[in-house]
Amino acid sequence: MIPEHLRFGGGVSSAVLHPAVAVVLLLAGVLICILPQRKVIVPFLLTSLLIPYDQVLVIGGLHFPLLRILLVFGMIRIFIIKGRGEWDVFSGGPNNLDKSVILFAVTCAVAGALLFREAQAFIFQVGSLYTILGTYFFLRCLIRDRQDIDQVIRVFALIAVVLGGLMLFEHVMNGWNPYALLDGARAQYFASDLSRDGHVRATASFGTPILAGTFGAVALPLFIGLWLSDRQQRVIAALGVVGSTVMTVASHSSTSAVGYLAGLFALCLWPLRGMTRVIRWSIVLTLVSLQVVMKSPVYHLITRFSFSGDSYHRYALINETVRHFWQWWLIGTASNPSWGWGMWDTADQYVANALSGGLLGLIFFVAIIVFGFKYLGKARQATEDNKQALHLWALGSALFVYTIAFFGISLWDQSLVEWYGLLAIISAAAVPQVRPATKLAETVQLATAALPGTRPVHSGWRQTGLLNQPLQRNETRVPLPRRQPE
Repeated sequence: MIPEHLRFGGGVSSAVLHPAVAVVLLLAGVLICILPQRKVIVPFLLTSLLIPYDQVLVIGGLHFPLLRILLVFGMIRIFIIKGRGEWDVFSGGPNNLDKSVILFAVTCAVAGALLFREAQAFIFQVGSLYTILGTYFFLRCLIRDRQDIDQVIRVFALIAVVLGGLMLFEHVMNGWNPYALLDGARAQYFASDLSRDGHVRATASFGTPILAGTFGAVALPLFIGLWLSDRQQRVIAALGVVGSTVMTVASHSSTSAVGYLAGLFALCLWPLRGMTRVIRWSIVLTLVSLQVVMKSPVYHLITRFSFSGDSYHRYALINETVRHFWQWWLIGTASNPSWGWGMWDTADQYVANALSGGLLGLIFFVAIIVFGFKYLGKARQATEDNKQALHLWALGSALFVYTIAFFGISLWDQSLVEWYGLLAIISAAAVPQVRPATKLAETVQLATAALPGTRPVHSGWRQTGLLNQPLQRNETRVPLPRRQPE
């Protein structure tokens, strides 16, 4: 049976906003409007991640959780006040990652409206669309270069330390969360004991312990990358590592624990960075081989990775989604609760996107991840700075954590900020390095093709490489044109 608060159209009927939260929210909004461009993101991240999502302002029946209110201030700053700095939303121009995010959000919103065909469903989808695109566009506008990226990671480190300390406090208090004092919509949940098998599952400001632990697991590679690439940032990076580790352990969640280990594993593959293509195809061939020889589907392996909780539920979600493909492929479905016990709990981001956006929504979501890895890989190959390459590898490791963790979580609270923040970071760090190198190679090819006595560059030319790099095997030098007789 679906819990009452998760039914369509659920939520609080009146505003639930603590006076202290209202003051902090107003202060953060003012700072967003008046601070210099590079500092605007600091109050936004601190407020959106340290205050629970259950603080809601209801206006005319429309629900504005704290994140949506902050985005209102953000839109005012970008489109009305502006001020010093560059306020174009897509720094460097829109790219395929940006387009995938937009198409994913619009597809899910349209599919949801067509599925329910009710006015309230349309309002709900508009709100979700505003949250997704507003969060991504705002972060994409503010995160523009390496300096902005390092600032975001430093703020994440501070947040991880604070939330890690709160989660330790929850363990000392046998599961009681101090956020219950804010009397939000989920105050009773924060005050309840979420212990499992005798272990306290800390939540901090997030909606569930899994989301809290996953935040720490995803942030870990970012902190390690900052430590390795910038000596001056090692103190804050080390504090971030400690905070993210405490968050992962205190959540007592299999999903976050596996994500934490996945991030460390990805970072350890740095010496094998030249063999990424071989590693990818080896994984594909391994999964295909296991599918052939195993009695159960290959995704049954999910049940083998469990430190606590019921990993079988995740397997069942995927299995039932595959079995009922024709029910959801067009515009999603709302009949998944009838598939079996607990099937209303779509604790799998891939399944959640399939059920809410159909096959097209799932494809666009996967495209977001694919383009993220693609841009990071090309940018790493294009740079000659080893520290910068290591920084890009750390970003890819964080994205890899999400790729794994999405099999056990679906984002719905302020954890969206970290996800879309990471995507904005990838666009800021990787795409500007890919485009100049690619355009330079294309310009050289066009120019040399018109010269007499030359021949086309061999297809082995790496478009993302720099011209002064030594030639690799299968690459052909372009000779200078011969002097013509007079």
